[in-house]
Amino acid sequence: MRPEKQYLVEEVSSHLNKSDYVYLVNYEGITVDEIAELRAALDVHGAEFHVVKNSILNVAATSVDYPDMSNHLTGQTAIVVGGDNPSGVAKAIGAFFKDKEKIELKVGVLNEKILDRAQIETLAKLPGLEALRGQLLGLFSQPATSLVRVFNAIPQSTLNVLQAKVRAENGG
Repeated sequence: MRPEKQYLVEEVSSHLNKSDYVYLVNYEGITVDEIAELRAALDVHGAEFHVVKNSILNVAATSVDYPDMSNHLTGQTAIVVGGDNPSGVAKAIGAFFKDKEKIELKVGVLNEKILDRAQIETLAKLPGLEALRGQLLGLFSQPATSLVRVFNAIPQSTLNVLQAKVRAENGG
């Protein structure tokens, strides 16, 4: 392989190693300003948008042990990688597509498994990472809160009984 191509393969491989997911998108018909807008939306999630050559992406994906995506490597291809919130990134891509109707999801890879467009759209509907963490924390704290209420109820009921006795003894 020529040194220039080897450099490009290494560059794309380094992009693929930035996260445990990659989304392939068709960016045909998108303007430079719109790409800048999409990059800004992705930057919020720590993700990046890179235009790549299909043949280079195929070699790079093979070199980092990604599943075979060769049948999706047609037309104009860009990759979206980076960050630790694949759901949030999928939402950002989906929102951009809905707004501009120019970018099309081809396929995705998450944890070394191919995701089709429908699966990526389902992933985009999931709550974000922070919301999931909050829900998990709520599940963990709920039993503890219930236990504290039980422990607190015993002294409270004893106190109520004692107050009733004192009132009865004082005539009222």
